[in-house]
Amino acid sequence: MPAIVEIDSLTKTYDDGFQALKGVSLTIEEGEILALLGPNGAGKTTLISALCGIVAPTGGHARVGGLDIAADYRAARAIIGLVPQEITLEPFEKVIDTVRFSRGLFGRPRDDALIERVLRQLSLWDKRDSRIMQLSGGMKRRVLIAKALCHEPRVLFLDEPTAGVDVELRRDMWRVVEGLKQSGVTIILTTHYIEEAEAIADRVAVIHRGEILLVEEKDALMRRMGQKCLRIELTEPIAAEPEALADFGLVLSDDGRVLSYTYDRQAERTGITRLLRTLADEGIALADLQTAQSSLEEIFVGLVSDGKAA
Repeated sequence: MPAIVEIDSLTKTYDDGFQALKGVSLTIEEGEILALLGPNGAGKTTLISALCGIVAPTGGHARVGGLDIAADYRAARAIIGLVPQEITLEPFEKVIDTVRFSRGLFGRPRDDALIERVLRQLSLWDKRDSRIMQLSGGMKRRVLIAKALCHEPRVLFLDEPTAGVDVELRRDMWRVVEGLKQSGVTIILTTHYIEEAEAIADRVAVIHRGEILLVEEKDALMRRMGQKCLRIELTEPIAAEPEALADFGLVLSDDGRVLSYTYDRQAERTGITRLLRTLADEGIALADLQTAQSSLEEIFVGLVSDGKAA
């Protein structure tokens, strides 16, 4: 797929000398969902704000849909939709009016059929004549998405779109995002919910202290960096692990009934066969075996802790 967002050595330094972005380079393909992960202050919102024309970069270049975000600002902004972190809506305005107004701001002609389709897609049609102040926090966030979609953008930035939203509504919004992808919209998502990236992203980018540490296909990242854990339940508890098992790096549970063994499933030899043989030799009987893949959250925490991609 062709690139729709091209970022080349983008920097942002504030007047007090703080470097929010340090030469960020990133290419985003048309029609994909990219999850941008990073702790608070990592530069996620600054990067999105720069691409949307809210913050002026100090250096570097970026293009959206082939349009330079500085030289072709108006044209570039017209193909971008932004759902900000903060809920900033006119409380006395009706839902349908605020969405229509947003479309008009981009100079798009009135299209009641499109507005209805967007509101129905976001389960807002029944609330179309409600005033913003009457809506729940989750519904207000849906209105923000409707406002961002009403001018038919090709690229949609979602900055923490499910912050403060309950689990059920969050999953509803995941389905909305997946539907937008199917319609051809490119989506860049920042989130603190690692499960969101695991559930809907095609690729993951990790940003920390203004620098991109890693950009990789989500599944490939899980395979490359995710370790597996073998959980061994014992028929009888043991007080301590036998000396013969010392080189396996096992972790014994407090009650002495579970041994945990972490291994790399990509390795030529995982050590599992030797471990099970040693357990048998030591007369330790097994009640059950379970394996679990490392989550994206564990991978992310490891990357940020190291400060670099492994």
